[in-house]
Amino acid sequence: MIDSLEFCRVNERREGRIAVADLPRLGADCVDSSGELAWSLQGGTGRLDFAQLTLAVSGTVQLMCQRCLTPFAHEIAAESVLMLAKDEERADEMDELLDDDTIDVIVASKTLNVPDLVEDEALLALPFSPKHEVCPDVTRLEVLKSKKRIAICRAKGAEAISCTDKESKNLIDRRHALMVEAVR
Repeated sequence: MIDSLEFCRVNERREGRIAVADLPRLGADCVDSSGELAWSLQGGTGRLDFAQLTLAVSGTVQLMCQRCLTPFAHEIAAESVLMLAKDEERADEMDELLDDDTIDVIVASKTLNVPDLVEDEALLALPFSPKHEVCPDVTRLEVLKSKKRIAICRAKGAEAISCTDKESKNLIDRRHALMVEAVR
C-alpha cells in the first residue's frame, strides 16, 4: 500500500516481483498459476503538473490457445501512465483536459494497493482471444474440426456432407474413430 500523492510528490520508486498465484483474477485467466511478474512503479509529476505514476509490468503467463486448445507461454510487457486526481469530478475534468488516450486518470488514494494495480495492468495486457502464432499440433486441430463436422452431420440426420446413406455414415464413423485414436 502506498499514499499515491505522497509517492508522486517525493518522486519515489518501487519495484518487485509477484507470483501469478498471488493474483487471483489473473490466475483465473491462465492455464495455471505458475510464473511471476516483475513490476516497477515510479512517482512524479507529469503534464500540466499533475501527480503521475508510471507502471511497468513484465513476465510470462500460461494461456490456453483458442485454436488448438493447448497451453502456451504469453509474454507480458506493459507500461502505463496514470495521472492522479483528488476525486471523481476532478478525474473527469483532467481526462478531458489531457485529451490523451495513452494516459489514464485515476482517483488518488492514501492506501493504493500496488499488487492490485499490477494485476490490473497484466489483465489489460492479455489478448482478447489468446492463440499461438502457429499451433504446434495441426493433427489435433483437424480432429476437433472433424468432430464438429460429424456432430453437425449427425444432428442433421446424416443428411449433410454426403451422409445420405447408411454406408456413408458408417465410413464417417470409422474415419472419426481412426482420427480420435491417432490423437491419443
